[in-house]
Amino acid sequence: MKPWLPIAILLAAAPLAGQLQTAQKGSAEQQDLERALSAAGANPLEYLRALESHLAKYPQTARRAELEGAAARAAIQAGDNRAIIEYGERVLARRPDDLDILQAVARALVAGNDRDGWERALRYARRTQDVLVQQRNEASQHGRHPSPELQDQIDRQTAGALLAEARATGNLGRPADALFLARRAFETYPTAEAAREAARWSEAVHQPLDAARALADAITVPDPRANLDERARDRARMDELYRQAKGSVEGEGDLLLQAFDRNVALVHARQLRIRGADPNASIADPMDFTITALDGSKFPMEPLKGKVVVLDFWATWCIPCRELHPLLEQVRRHFAANPGVVFLAIDTDDNHELVKPFLDQTHWDDRVYFDDGLSRNLSVMSLPTIVIFDRSSKPFSRITGVSTPAQFVSTLTERITEALQ
Repeated sequence: MKPWLPIAILLAAAPLAGQLQTAQKGSAEQQDLERALSAAGANPLEYLRALESHLAKYPQTARRAELEGAAARAAIQAGDNRAIIEYGERVLARRPDDLDILQAVARALVAGNDRDGWERALRYARRTQDVLVQQRNEASQHGRHPSPELQDQIDRQTAGALLAEARATGNLGRPADALFLARRAFETYPTAEAAREAARWSEAVHQPLDAARALADAITVPDPRANLDERARDRARMDELYRQAKGSVEGEGDLLLQAFDRNVALVHARQLRIRGADPNASIADPMDFTITALDGSKFPMEPLKGKVVVLDFWATWCIPCRELHPLLEQVRRHFAANPGVVFLAIDTDDNHELVKPFLDQTHWDDRVYFDDGLSRNLSVMSLPTIVIFDRSSKPFSRITGVSTPAQFVSTLTERITEALQ
């Protein structure tokens, strides 16, 4: 689960933020909403309750869709399954491809005790997989590969959807099919949770040794989200199942060692496969990277060595990046006659298809390059970020955010001048 920040909910529901900014100042509804959200503070459950109270008080609000979207995301942060289902399904009726909501609703429904909920969970889990397949296909059609980070995210989300489908399928009386789905989830993205689900349905089809093997996977798979208490319970249950299958625990140590070797190899092979799609995966020096231009051509950065290079990391969704852009253009014009200074706009959007329409709409310069691993290499954690390389091709300075817009032009100009020296 992502860390809770109230502003994250408003940013995730971007239309709501826009409505709040453009709503008539001083309206009773807006004042009530602002007071309620302010009082909720950093507590996601209180934030959810404030939104629910507002929706009940203003049932005809023109902002219902945006408020329900914010409520769904607050419910996810709060872990409130009732609200996840209620508001999540309303969001999905309007936006059926919202991956975060799809997955959350499927998991909430599958945790319930009614057949209708399990059947709806199946539909949402399968819809999630369809959307993820569509993402991969669209990338392939445009001749590009998802970044390692995006590929990792797609695999994780696919495995999560398979787990929800497995649990719903098993609850609906098809344990053999559920076992198949749980194993697919583990192969797609190996986690202790996926291994535990495979163990559950191995037991259901009366295969105690297979269930013990699956729990050995749960214990040994490299998974930073697994905790010691869960692994202790897994070990105790594995002992019971192994004894049930073999009559004693003799040989159980070998089962664990085999699982450890198998899972280390599995995770390593997966990492190699994902990194293999990244042409810069094995490159340590960012000035040796090759990045992709907006038109799909490749741009090697190596010829820029010996110059001062200014990298501007931004994204179409980043509001502060838009505020920074005209200031950055002032600095760019200041050094336009200096061939020793090069500015590169580095877009970090996962969906590259968003960029060209955005540039056309904003009338920004289309000399834009895609991230291709640069932000990972340079540990860019927030946007906007400016990274300056000096003439020795070493990182010289970094500016994150725009805390003082009035000083930005002079600060960046001074730092580029210093890098030139």
